[in-house]
This record gives sequence, C-alpha cells and structure tokens, in this order.
Amino acid sequence: MTTHPEQQYLDAMRRAWEEGDERVDRTGVGTRALFGVTMRFDLSDGTIPLITTKKVAWKVAVKELIWFLSGDTNIRELVRQKVHIWTDWPMAKYVKATGDAIDRATFEQRVIDDDDFAAKWGDLGPVYGKQWVDWPRYTPVEGGLFRKEERGVNQIADLVTMIRDNPTSRRLIFTGWNVPHLGEMALPPCHMTYQYQVANGRLHGILYQRSCDLGLGFPFNIFEAALLIRMLAQQTGLTPGELVWMGADTHVYSNHGHLVEEQTSREPRAFPKFSFARKPESMFDYKLEDFVVDGYDPHPHISAPVAV
Repeated sequence: MTTHPEQQYLDAMRRAWEEGDERVDRTGVGTRALFGVTMRFDLSDGTIPLITTKKVAWKVAVKELIWFLSGDTNIRELVRQKVHIWTDWPMAKYVKATGDAIDRATFEQRVIDDDDFAAKWGDLGPVYGKQWVDWPRYTPVEGGLFRKEERGVNQIADLVTMIRDNPTSRRLIFTGWNVPHLGEMALPPCHMTYQYQVANGRLHGILYQRSCDLGLGFPFNIFEAALLIRMLAQQTGLTPGELVWMGADTHVYSNHGHLVEEQTSREPRAFPKFSFARKPESMFDYKLEDFVVDGYDPHPHISAPVAV
C-alpha cells in the first residue's frame, strides 16, 4: 500500500514535537526543532500538495505569491485583499515605537486609508518580492565608489529565460538571501533559495528553507513552491515534475502542542487536482482566478498562535 505523501509532513511534525531539541528562539516562545528534513512530492499526476489534515486558506497563499512576484514590500495591498498574514510584524514595530496599543483591524484600516501611515508603518523592508524581482544592482564609479542602478536584477524573469534557453544549466536558481539587506527586513527569508532542473521535458524544483514553522508556515510554503513549479512549467512549455523540500531548522512552536496532537491524529485525504484557467503573458500577470483547485476536501481548520 502506497503511503500518502502528506504523511512525510505529519511524521516530521510528530518527530519534532517528541524528539526535537528544545530551543529558546528569537520570538521568546520556544521551539522543538529538527535539523535537516527532506520531503518529496510528485506533481506529474496533476495533484498539488495542499495539506488536508487541516484546512489551509489556499487563496490567501495565492495572493501572497502574486504579491511576492509584484515586488511589493508593503502590506497595504495585502490588507486591501483581507490578507492578514504579514500584519503582525509591522504592527509590533509600530506599537513598540509609539506605545499605542492599537488593535489589528484599526492598524490595517489606517494602512489602507492613510498614505503617509502606510509608507512609514506598512513597509516590511526589502523582503522576498524586492529580492526576487528587483535585486539591487550597483555599478562602479570613480574613486572606488558604486552607484545604485535605477532598476535591479529581476531574478524571476531571468530564470524563465534561462529555463527556455539553457535548460541543462545548473544555475536555474533564485534566492532572497541578500546579506547586506537582512538587517533591513522585517523578517529575513525563511524559504530562501529555489533551484530547478529540466529533465525529459519535466521541470523539477528544490526549495531550501533555513527555518520552517511546521505548524503554520509549512502548508503555505509547500503549496506556493508547487505553484511556482507549475507556473514556470506553463510559461516555458514544460510538464511539472517533482518538488523536493529541504528544511534546515525545522520546528514546532512550544505552544502548538494541541495542533500537533490533533493534526497527526487525522488521516490524510487525497490531494486536490490543480489546473490553470488560462496562460498569462508572463510570470507577473497571474491573477487569483487563474488558479483552479479541484477536489480539496480537508479536515477542519486548527487555530494556533503566530510567533512574532
């Protein structure tokens, strides 16, 4: 009998909870962590790894991915679409700086309504999208100095070109880990490096994560990584192949014990089928309605707190 691919995830969650190294982390919450976890998901059968042992808000994940690809680094567009997953970081910064014990709804409304407030408090720094599509480029000038170019490197556009023109390259890579910018980011990239291989007409991908919250982060991370393979494959005329996920510090937060117990007690259901409603002109022209998920039948949602 074939093991359901989601079982890899449930096993990692259970193992992290029962055997993981107990660590004091940046958030102060604490984690139980494994180091070096690998999972593999076959996309060639038309399915997509959308976790079924709890309901995942997959449309929110799609909106986040489109936002990354736009190069935007301000939460304003996200909250306009009722996406709240990035709000906690800038709101915490605002509360710390001002002492104003604002609630999330009020903070988000101010971001939407007030241009100056949004520019100052809604910006996350040069996070994912900035590095993916506008990695800063500098040109040497006289006196040993460098001039910043108006437009940076669009790693995603370059990746599509490389897949088309040089599919056997070992450099089909993009990354968000721009060392000089890490200190300016609200959160340095967790899903940091993506690499692809073309073989026998199939596009395979690896996602390397330096840090992964198994309870809340992984379901979005694996789904969006699979979407990227499917989008890149569609844009380059290839067939989706295998997604390999590699996690370094792979952890469960110490206040997620209820989530672990409930989720790992559930039986995975069939992954849904995935298709596109159309073929957009480029990687940067996808809209929410282009993503079609069919047959998603998850177990109920499990609430758990986010560590900021």
